[in-house]
Amino acid sequence: MKRREFLQSLALAAAGVAAHSPADRAAAEGMRDAAQIDPSDLTWGKAPCRFCGTGCGVEVGTRDGRVAAVRGDRKSPVNRGLLCVKGYHLPGFLYGEDRLTKPMLRLADGSFEAISWDAALDMIAERYAKVLETDGPDAVAMYGSGQWTVHDGYAALKWVKAGMRSNNLEANARLCMASAVMGFMTQFQSDEPMGCYEDFEAGDDFFLWGNNMAEMHPVLFSRILETKRQRGDVRIVDIATRRTPTSDYADLYVEIRPGTDLALANGILQQILAKGWVAESFVRENVVFQRGNEDLEEIGWGCYGAQKDRYTFADSGRDSSIEELGKFLADYTPDKVATLCGIPSAQVETLAEMYGASNRGTVSLWCMGVNQHTRGTWMNNLLNDIHLLTGKIGRPGANPLSLTGQPSACGTVREVGTLSNRLPSDRLVTKDEHRTTAEQIWGLEPGTLPAKPGYHTVDMFRALSRGDIKAIWIQTTNPWVSLPNLNRFERSPGDGRFIVVSDIYPTPTTQVADLVLPSSAWVEREGVFGNTERRTQQWNKLADPPGEAREDAWQIIEVARRMGMGHLFPWGEDEWHEAMYEEYRRFSLGTGKDVASYAQLKETRGMRWPVVDGKETAYRYAAGRDPYVTKSKGVHFYKAKKYGEKAAFWLRPYQPPAEVPDDEFPLWLTTGRVLEHWHTGSMTRRVRQLYQAVPKAYVELNRSDAIDLEVGTGDRVRIVSRRGALEATVEVDGRGKPPRGTVFMPFFDESILVNQLTLDAMDNISKEPDYKKCAVRVERVARG
Repeated sequence: MKRREFLQSLALAAAGVAAHSPADRAAAEGMRDAAQIDPSDLTWGKAPCRFCGTGCGVEVGTRDGRVAAVRGDRKSPVNRGLLCVKGYHLPGFLYGEDRLTKPMLRLADGSFEAISWDAALDMIAERYAKVLETDGPDAVAMYGSGQWTVHDGYAALKWVKAGMRSNNLEANARLCMASAVMGFMTQFQSDEPMGCYEDFEAGDDFFLWGNNMAEMHPVLFSRILETKRQRGDVRIVDIATRRTPTSDYADLYVEIRPGTDLALANGILQQILAKGWVAESFVRENVVFQRGNEDLEEIGWGCYGAQKDRYTFADSGRDSSIEELGKFLADYTPDKVATLCGIPSAQVETLAEMYGASNRGTVSLWCMGVNQHTRGTWMNNLLNDIHLLTGKIGRPGANPLSLTGQPSACGTVREVGTLSNRLPSDRLVTKDEHRTTAEQIWGLEPGTLPAKPGYHTVDMFRALSRGDIKAIWIQTTNPWVSLPNLNRFERSPGDGRFIVVSDIYPTPTTQVADLVLPSSAWVEREGVFGNTERRTQQWNKLADPPGEAREDAWQIIEVARRMGMGHLFPWGEDEWHEAMYEEYRRFSLGTGKDVASYAQLKETRGMRWPVVDGKETAYRYAAGRDPYVTKSKGVHFYKAKKYGEKAAFWLRPYQPPAEVPDDEFPLWLTTGRVLEHWHTGSMTRRVRQLYQAVPKAYVELNRSDAIDLEVGTGDRVRIVSRRGALEATVEVDGRGKPPRGTVFMPFFDESILVNQLTLDAMDNISKEPDYKKCAVRVERVARG
């Protein structure tokens, strides 16, 4: 089926899409065509989508303990009944023929055999206890993701930090959202956006920075397109390093060289200041100026070997001023910025004029293109700076809004605090008062919680490779596909490490595990997610998991009990979901991040925090909207105590990427996703329709580069970096069109591991790796 026909067919699936897989055919007899399903024959329940961070509402139709169909939830204020191609095929990911159903132990010959849950849980408890006794808390670790439910993440937090007294807890959101976190934290002392999805109807100009929204967040992009259809003066700007389907809808496409977004943002700020477009009264009332460490030699890149295999650079700030800002920006003239970025100077001036127009609402949107960056925090700072300097922040249609890629990267990782330096609700392990609050809520002796942050993700897996970490438990993620410079993390027989992996399918990560545990997925268990716009959403268990699969939080609790830590989880089997959530909720109350009660979440399609007196908040820091704001008008950045309850404007310079093309490796490589697949593809590649649409990863080439190499679409080429090499088929003039000198590859295909090529350079503040820029060469292998 042609891709266009495939997508058109989805629009006809009004009742949902039946679950399909080879093992599922007998059970799916009579349901092959979703249009044949009679909705009245199914039992329906609500849930948020399992894939990206948009948080679309889904109605799930079940029969005989199985998910038979889904449809968009018209009661959801997020998607209003619409789903994307992945959402319409949600049932399929549950019923792949190789679904994990029993705990599996690796034998001496490398094969696996099934064992009981009791044996598996006892083994984990015994091995972790032994490592704690012989090597201490720094030698144990747990690694999860933004796909953890709030329950999963909170159970992990208590077990690792309160039970084992270790801060070696990380999640894969470190690889995708950490720069956005640190952008918000360094400027507002509180994470997550102040705006919400209502900005898509209220805004006038939408700036998409390195964000292929048409494919990565198609439901949200459809809201912008509908606003543009209704109001002809709405404008979309696509700032990117390659043309994508998003570019086709843009009023202005700005194609910059990789890594030059810092220069462009400073060029916009320079013009806003020079042309008098500063919201002066807003800035005087609400903004302070800061400047950090800009010494490139001292900062470094965090690459393997460059910082003795650990990257622990800590930024420092000093007071600055708007006068110093003027001098700082003097060098970022339109002509100089245009030269750095490879764009006309008129585009720099046009972008600044659009941002500076005081009569128009402006929304900035970004995702991995900004965050996965050696200066990702700086770039987040600069985008927030633009909104602070123009006063376009904290009001409908005028906000910076970072988008997220996982269903609970916000709710679980950022809010629960499943990172090596965090505790719930913006608390940090390094602050005495924050640890004291946690110890009081958890009923711990004072001084129980450690103050030293653990390893961040890249350093955690480096420590595992060195043998400094001797036991690690990985849940809901696939790091042997997703880590940068992937060849660094190969295992050898008898290496002394103990690796546990909980997942729903075999993956390259389960293949290196010593023990594999089968997990229940999505609506096979009860759960809570938190999405991009601060919306917390709850769902009930709607279907049965296969075989002996159990939810991740249950697995953690059972191990903790076997280690003598049952007092951390004092709830009965039938009550612990609500009781655990309500204990977690205590951290949020009175902080400006108050999440809704479990009872409220059960009755609604989610609520945006802070939730006070039963009412959600659409816009943070806004007078008359945020219950914590005491001003009668304007904004109040009440969380930013360090800066006198004002936001910090950070001066951040352009610095070049860690690696650039040269004679040996003359091309840029950038990586990303495609519409039909999600993350490492372990779920979507098992959905027949999605797999058939895009069965294999490929490499996009510019037509001129393809002519030089004497290759075309379908030909095989070899892509080589300083770290590795792989082969893939060529695509020329497909949905993505890179400029001359740049190639693009998606990372969803575990048989073509693009992260064997990528560089493990990191952001200097967030420690998030840069997947978007490294140097490669392409060699012809064979004709297609």
